[in-house]
Amino acid sequence: MSGSSRALTAKLAALVSVSVALCACGEAGEPVANPPATPGENREAPQAEAAAGPAPSPPPAAQATAAAPGAGDYGNYCASCHGAHGDGDGPLAGALDPQPAKHSDGDAMGALSDEYLFRVIREGGAAVGKSPLMAPWKGTLSDSQIRDLVAFIRTLSNPTN
Repeated sequence: MSGSSRALTAKLAALVSVSVALCACGEAGEPVANPPATPGENREAPQAEAAAGPAPSPPPAAQATAAAPGAGDYGNYCASCHGAHGDGDGPLAGALDPQPAKHSDGDAMGALSDEYLFRVIREGGAAVGKSPLMAPWKGTLSDSQIRDLVAFIRTLSNPTN
């Protein structure tokens, strides 16, 4: 087997591994720990929220409150690639090319709007010209959960807030 064939085989194996890992998240019959909904929040109907589009960015005090529910979903859906602390060093990161974004990088994350982060989480990396290996989570997470994830991601690059 030539060097280029081995490299292609390794990339395909990595892609299959990532695909299997992503498909396993929230698979039918497997419990997925989600934080409880806040009062008045409907996490059962993501389609209803999708029609309205993403909500405007919450004020900083609301971000701190939203970060707590987002932490659970980050651990369930994001940490396998982005790492538990957002350092881009999750267990699947080594198999990915390009490497996952470092949510702990304050300069890089500060340049991204909440709307951009919402879109890349909801629609996937390909929707914003990034890696197609970044899965779209709109079928798994409600818009409210995605907003909670954005709030939590903001705390990774600025842990004092």
